[in-house]
Amino acid sequence: MAEWLVERGIGETRALLMEGGRALAARLSWPEDVPLGPVTAQLVRKRGGSRRGLARTAGDLEIDVSGLATSVSEGQTIDVLVSRAPIAEKGRLKRAQGWHLHADAPAREHRDPIESGKAVRRFAPGLWEDIWGEAWDAQIAFSGGSLVVSPTPAMTLIDIDGDLAPRELALAAVPAIAAALRRFDLGGSIGIDFPTLSEKAQRRAVDEALEHALADWPHERTAMNGFGFVQLVARLEGPSLLHRLHFHRAGSAARMLLRRAEHADGIGPRLLLRAHPAVIERLPDDWREELARRSGREVVIERDPELALEAGHAQVLAS
Repeated sequence: MAEWLVERGIGETRALLMEGGRALAARLSWPEDVPLGPVTAQLVRKRGGSRRGLARTAGDLEIDVSGLATSVSEGQTIDVLVSRAPIAEKGRLKRAQGWHLHADAPAREHRDPIESGKAVRRFAPGLWEDIWGEAWDAQIAFSGGSLVVSPTPAMTLIDIDGDLAPRELALAAVPAIAAALRRFDLGGSIGIDFPTLSEKAQRRAVDEALEHALADWPHERTAMNGFGFVQLVARLEGPSLLHRLHFHRAGSAARMLLRRAEHADGIGPRLLLRAHPAVIERLPDDWREELARRSGREVVIERDPELALEAGHAQVLAS
């Protein structure tokens, strides 16, 4: 039976859905994330004749609200269920989304695996590293080809490349796509660019394979068109693992460096962190202090501009 395991690191909390020693899905939470759930906000704008509007909390969180009761008007204080956190992308910020909580509103539940999963000190070696590395590179290899996953303002795009014949390549890509959706925690609008398949029977075979592979992943899906394109739409609650590592690369690398440092092997009183200056700048004092507390060692920092952002490493010093 699959079980969520939770690793509470410095600057982030990680969760993996495990079954039979395999990581089926991943989640990532940062301290600055806006929590999902009920809040009180003021309705600052309501579109005429619509049940949608804009609300703002006392902490200046702006929420696009749906399902507004017909009786509410601008300026009123209302209860809102935040269903999607804000998402920062290159050049813009997608507002939080939510639903007006009122007597006639349908019941809506949210269960966060990071809050309800089983806490562990550390995932088994390689599990988080493999998923993190795939998300950092935005690539997944499979037998006969590879996927390139690109977050864009409009949707997340998955491109398929390989040496197999188009039909065989498309079918071979389906299990890798299903795994990527869960392991990268993707949601929202997702476009898959399969090889062009001219025959309807071939396109139908890929549609059926997708239907089977995604049977337990809630979504809506279009049939493959004549150009090999399929669109998926799934619930989106916040930034995916892929989006975080793509749009916040130095900060993501800094958190990964802390994870490596926290679990560094060796005997000695000091812990050396060597990384690119942009990564070091993303290590606030309280994170360094927490690393010193958890490791029981003095933390020493070295900046190396020759290192790639993701190549920071930690070493226990004997003296």
